[in-house]
Amino acid sequence: MEIYQSYFEENKKSWNKRTAVHKDSAFYDLAAFKKGRSSLNKIELEELGDVKGKTLLHLQCHFGMDTMSWAREGAACVGVDLSDEAIELAKEINTELDLHTEFICCNVYDLKQHLDKRFDIVFTSYGTIGWLPDLDAWAAIVTHFLKPGGSFYIADFHPILWMMDENFEHIRYNYFIIRKQ
Repeated sequence: MEIYQSYFEENKKSWNKRTAVHKDSAFYDLAAFKKGRSSLNKIELEELGDVKGKTLLHLQCHFGMDTMSWAREGAACVGVDLSDEAIELAKEINTELDLHTEFICCNVYDLKQHLDKRFDIVFTSYGTIGWLPDLDAWAAIVTHFLKPGGSFYIADFHPILWMMDENFEHIRYNYFIIRKQ
């Protein structure tokens, strides 16, 4: 993974900047979350079902709203993210809401160095895999932390979504990366 180190550093900077914007955005609606609204979608809740008493690892959790929403549903949760700004915010919210969720700041590929547990559920959602340079290594992380018979759950956007304009009416961006020589 050393060959990707500068990429990881730039990605971390990008997510630190996004955290500063996202925490105040209407999309995330942190104020409503703090008042008890779940950030989880109906599909995730229905497909995973009752999580009471289960352990859940949330990979690439951003600032942890979904992780803490799963904790509110009764799971013992650990959230992981590359962004130190996001994890700092997640810890602040977690303390404020007294949810007892654990958060770890590290590159997902380095998680074995920071966590020695296995989980009933490994969860990740929306916008998490598009930036990963090595899906095989990432899948090995999922496998490593999942208990035998456990569930891996992923919900994500199709990459074509990121080609659309801000109103999702027209294709605006190229699907392929074009580099000028």
